[in-house]
Amino acid sequence: MIPRIKHYLSVSKKEWNGMVVMIILIALVLAAPFIEQANHKDNTINFKAFDKAANTAPGNAGFNADDTEINAGVAKRASLFRFNPNKLSLTEWVKLGLSPQQAQVIKHYQEKGGRFYTKGDVQKMYSINAETYKRLEPYIELPDGPAYRMNKAKPGEVIEVNTADSAKLTMIRGIGPAFARRIVRYRQRVGGFYSKAQLKEVYGIDEQKYKQIEDGVSVDGRYLIKVNINTAVFNDLKRFPYLSYKQMDAIIAYRDEHGNYRSVKDLENIAILNAQILRKIEPYLVFK
Repeated sequence: MIPRIKHYLSVSKKEWNGMVVMIILIALVLAAPFIEQANHKDNTINFKAFDKAANTAPGNAGFNADDTEINAGVAKRASLFRFNPNKLSLTEWVKLGLSPQQAQVIKHYQEKGGRFYTKGDVQKMYSINAETYKRLEPYIELPDGPAYRMNKAKPGEVIEVNTADSAKLTMIRGIGPAFARRIVRYRQRVGGFYSKAQLKEVYGIDEQKYKQIEDGVSVDGRYLIKVNINTAVFNDLKRFPYLSYKQMDAIIAYRDEHGNYRSVKDLENIAILNAQILRKIEPYLVFK
């Protein structure tokens, strides 16, 4: 009995060396966080530099465009030239004498769909103070005049969203250039709108925004771009944001196995397509 127990408990030299290595590795793993913490030194925060950066950050309500010392410095480095503010890069704004922070505010405004139509539009930028604007104004290649106000639809006037271009969409009260571009892009992707409620699928148009624009828009379903479900390939179905890749494959596979679809009823036989999805894609389908 005792020899048998010794046999089970005995350890070879090779096994013993393996155990020692494993114990050392475990010890190193457990000690690593403490070693790292002991060797780590926290950087001292320069609060003066931080406050200065915070005050000049784009979009900061405390942006100080009237700092005399800063303005005097950038004005000396400025290289003035005639320019269209809609076509300037951030580097070119800096070349005109703006600080990188001031230039970034302008670029951020343009990224959101902002555009300059008159010199007054440039003057209204809060990152350009009166002194800077006075220096730049003779070089701006835009008409004189106050800040441009885009014409909006009259009360009761309705814009049809399937035929309107982005400029006309901005006439809808509550829709600016950025939203107009998003609506056009989404309309092109899905093949047009069959319901006003689909506008809520456009990025940024939530329930509150939709209620603001709902009465000013209409939808004409005659302009929908439709897909023949019986000849459609994967790339034809890929335009629909309502379908997953797996569902697209299932539609094609079911058709290959059972033959052409005669109506949307046939699509109900595909287990991974529910009634909600079928309602969304049905207006875009033709069965030929």
